[in-house]
Amino acid sequence: MKEKITTNHFEKLRVLGVGGSPRAGGNSDALVRQILQGVREKDIATEAIHLRDYSFEPCIGCEKCRKDEICTGLNDGMHLIYPKIVESQGLVLISPTHNYNITAWVKAFIDRLYCFYTYDNNRPRGWTSRLNGQGRKAVIAAVCEQETKKDMGMTLEAMRLPLEALGYEIIDELPVFGLFDKGAVKKEEKIMAKARAVGLNLASSLLT
Repeated sequence: MKEKITTNHFEKLRVLGVGGSPRAGGNSDALVRQILQGVREKDIATEAIHLRDYSFEPCIGCEKCRKDEICTGLNDGMHLIYPKIVESQGLVLISPTHNYNITAWVKAFIDRLYCFYTYDNNRPRGWTSRLNGQGRKAVIAAVCEQETKKDMGMTLEAMRLPLEALGYEIIDELPVFGLFDKGAVKKEEKIMAKARAVGLNLASSLLT
């Protein structure tokens, strides 16, 4: 059985950036780098990962994690990511918009965080998150080819609501519109400056 993960200890202040795009070197990747650059300007350690680089399955609803307090129903790449999440007080989560929503990779990632919840025996079951009450903070970003919030659909909400439920305070949100070509955002000075500012904002919040 997988060993339980201690969820309430930070060895040092750090921020984990999680990119949810299946396309390497694209706009989401550039935004992850830029936001984390802003974080590092406050001397906070960062790490970037991309979900496409990990082989992992969506949650299968086996409910074993309710007893084991870690995912034991699947043995895959998420078990490389869980410690990174636990050890990082800050989180940057980015997804391009796919069909008005987050990518399948980000959805599977969020669903696999279900193992951090603790449930009681009432119906409907009350719940708490073992990541709650630890000062965890996050920023989220979404990239959409179209130009309106309507066309971005539920992308930001689909990240914000689960992260808040897990115990993260959402410090900032960065919606980016009108971009599709690979890496095009790197030529958009205002957007890149905003991304850096989002990182600085997250870092400043973690330091207070």
